[in-house]
Amino acid sequence: MAESIVVKQRLVEDPRILDQALDVAQRCAQACREGNKVLFMGNGGSAADAQHLAGEFVSRFNYDRPGLASFALTVDTSVLTAIGNDYGYDKLFERQVQACARSGDVVVGLSTSGNSVNVIKGLDMARVMGAYTVGMTGESGGQMKDKVDACLCMPSRQTPRIQECHILIGHVICGLVEQIMFPKD
Repeated sequence: MAESIVVKQRLVEDPRILDQALDVAQRCAQACREGNKVLFMGNGGSAADAQHLAGEFVSRFNYDRPGLASFALTVDTSVLTAIGNDYGYDKLFERQVQACARSGDVVVGLSTSGNSVNVIKGLDMARVMGAYTVGMTGESGGQMKDKVDACLCMPSRQTPRIQECHILIGHVICGLVEQIMFPKD
């Protein structure tokens, strides 16, 4: 537990990551304000985190307010298995982004290593579609670091600590978006 606290302390004391989180929140708010959406994707635990964060946008985070358009590209088993079977697992997110993303959207890829091939291909397609791309990774950023508009690199190389930080910074972004879109004293 102490190690988890230390990593989170490093995260909240890093002004670069906090500035990036504010920028990402502003981009998400702008997208939603303009009728666009926020898409999330990841594998395994990151798939669960993608679903969690999309739920915070659509339902609520800190208080009641209108829902915001957001989807996790990890939840439709028919789509996932069709793409996996017909095109291969590496195309899982690329195909969905091609079908669903538009200019003005924000597409967030979660990968603790920053090297998940299917997430990177999804982010590459998002850029082709004109979406703003965000990576949430571990300390090095992996290959994803150079392929996104913003890469939030968590200050750890351990998967559990990275995932904990993804949710922490994801919650920070959700709270900021909510406050930007629906200010409350």
